[in-house]
Amino acid sequence: MAVKIRLKRMGAKKAPFYRIVVADSRSPRDGRFIEEIGFYDPLKNPVVININEERALNWLSKGARLSETAKALFNKAGVLKKTAGEVSE
Repeated sequence: MAVKIRLKRMGAKKAPFYRIVVADSRSPRDGRFIEEIGFYDPLKNPVVININEERALNWLSKGARLSETAKALFNKAGVLKKTAGEVSE
């Protein structure tokens, strides 16, 4: 099973709120997921990024892949620096 860390869109129309989830790569964007590991709120000022680093690093060590957007958020939050170059491709 190919596992990805990606965003799940929540919130109302024109008021997005995202959850950072671990999901099977074949499942739809807002569909079934394995675990929620954080959230991202782009409408707040400053932007709110909250990631459970312990769980994220655990999934990355198991071989989970990051989507492009999730990778950018992990860089902003400083989570990828803790992997010591294992995940940054």
